[in-house]
Amino acid sequence: MLMNRREAVAALAASAALPLVAGCGSETPSMTSSGNPDTDAVAVLDAVAENLLRLFPESATSLGIDVGARAALRSQLADRSPQGRKRLTSQIRADLEQVRAVDTSKLTHPTRTSVEVVRSAYQTALEGFALPYGDITVGSWRNTPYVVIQNVGAYLDIPRFLDAEHPIESAEDAEGYLARLQSYPKQLDGELERLKDARSKGLVPPAFLIDKALEQLRLSVKNARAGGSLVESLVRRTKDMPGTWADRARAIAAQEVAPALERQVAELQAQRAVATDDAGMWARPQGEEFYRWALKASTTTSMSPDEIHAVGQAELQQLHAEMDTILKGLGYTKGTVGERMQALTKDPRYRFAEGDKGRAEIVAFIQDRLTWIRAQLPRAFNTLVDPNMEVKRLPPEEEPGAPTAYGGAGSIDGKIPGRYWINLRTTDLHSRFSLADLTFHEAIPGHIWQGEYTHEMPRIRQLLAFNAYSEGWALYAQQLADELGAYENDPVGRVGYLQAIAFRACRLVVDTGIHAKRWTREQGIRFFVDVNGSNYEEVASEVDRYCSWPGQACGYKVGHTEINRQRERAKTALGARFDVKAFNDTVVLGGNVPLDVLAKNVDEYVRTAGA
Repeated sequence: MLMNRREAVAALAASAALPLVAGCGSETPSMTSSGNPDTDAVAVLDAVAENLLRLFPESATSLGIDVGARAALRSQLADRSPQGRKRLTSQIRADLEQVRAVDTSKLTHPTRTSVEVVRSAYQTALEGFALPYGDITVGSWRNTPYVVIQNVGAYLDIPRFLDAEHPIESAEDAEGYLARLQSYPKQLDGELERLKDARSKGLVPPAFLIDKALEQLRLSVKNARAGGSLVESLVRRTKDMPGTWADRARAIAAQEVAPALERQVAELQAQRAVATDDAGMWARPQGEEFYRWALKASTTTSMSPDEIHAVGQAELQQLHAEMDTILKGLGYTKGTVGERMQALTKDPRYRFAEGDKGRAEIVAFIQDRLTWIRAQLPRAFNTLVDPNMEVKRLPPEEEPGAPTAYGGAGSIDGKIPGRYWINLRTTDLHSRFSLADLTFHEAIPGHIWQGEYTHEMPRIRQLLAFNAYSEGWALYAQQLADELGAYENDPVGRVGYLQAIAFRACRLVVDTGIHAKRWTREQGIRFFVDVNGSNYEEVASEVDRYCSWPGQACGYKVGHTEINRQRERAKTALGARFDVKAFNDTVVLGGNVPLDVLAKNVDEYVRTAGA
């Protein structure tokens, strides 16, 4: 969902990357002092980043830096096997020791921030690796107890990555594609080992998630047998390049990838035979421990499930009071806020046509809103970026298990644009009063815009992200669009915006309800529909996502609330000297950080603005 660009602080831009050692080795960040504390600290951070890139070579490609000394990474994939996870854990532990050894007392504020970011991300990851199961990330948003499920696994990640991000501009690139395709079944089998190990520990996903995953996996098997996108992507991009690319890719897909996918199907079928419909982590071995860690990773706070549940209910009540006033002005006076929002949703004036006609209407609507918001941004920021982005439909095989949309910034070199992925499985997923707000969240000034600010930061900052910041910023971006006048003459659009913010407050209630309070899947869906008036079709997939990504949904509103709390704190401290454009710059230029580090960045803004 997220990556970043353009740090204005020169000290952070001056990153001196260490030489890359070929293969799977690692750099030990042990070096002679230069006499400049910032230079020495950034050198340690750069060595740590190179180690992480070797473990996640896809990241080097996504950032457009798999060239020169890193060129070998363009033919590699991250090792998803148990042995690969052990190597990752060992490297993260060793690198954290090096970063902890950095003396931060003499560092400039931006460099100290980078050191604190790495310490936080790596410590949280190590705590996750100590849990008995799961797919734990390093400084990313997708932590899950399940290695393969409806929205997790190589069967989704690798085909999309090969098609959308692996560049093919030369024969060497095509060979790299084939090398990665050859590695794909090995990664599937590596996951299979971990799936079987989890089952031996008593971890089995809910039956309704397995059913979705099996449907998607079987489609992946069918496509691989026929060549499908794995072959088509290579053929399309090598049509003017001599070589037997299609034949080689087709053989790998049919003879190696498809059987590996079938082995995963067989394992999930075995799990399905013993699965229950219990939705939450409470029903899994050590589930309460896993959920508490997942909440910490997602929110970068120590809030308990009960605390988060209560915050969600309180914020939802406040938002619904504001929605109630607007709805009454629109003539919707009877029933709860949720019931009146359902009535609004059924109004044909706010629906898109069915089928491909409606899909075209949705894309045109998005482009119109993007044109409008681009023109407003000089009113919200002093430091502007030029987001390189495109709107793309999600692959159909991914749509059933995917959210309504997601977005992230492109590569540093600009060759891979930022992408706003829109789920067009059915046009009923979107309405004319909610789509603008979704666009501001995922694209501009949300994820893609924010992502553009980190491409000149130390390499490690381009690799690490924090869910509460990332998603909190995207909600704050929705708020900025409202403040810039997106709904000035559009009360229906504004109530859609408020419903979207309320939707995130509902997430706090539903996620904790499912994982800590033993709610069923249907209870979670009905809460959204009945209380917030949400679209049943949309929230059914949403709730399934919470079941497979425990805690992740809580980062949004927790982060948004904290950004606003910091804004009010800065306003109070600075009075007439407060400048919202300078505050917004502080949040994006400080990069993707845990919420306690965000507070320190705001402290620095207040100190320098008040000087």
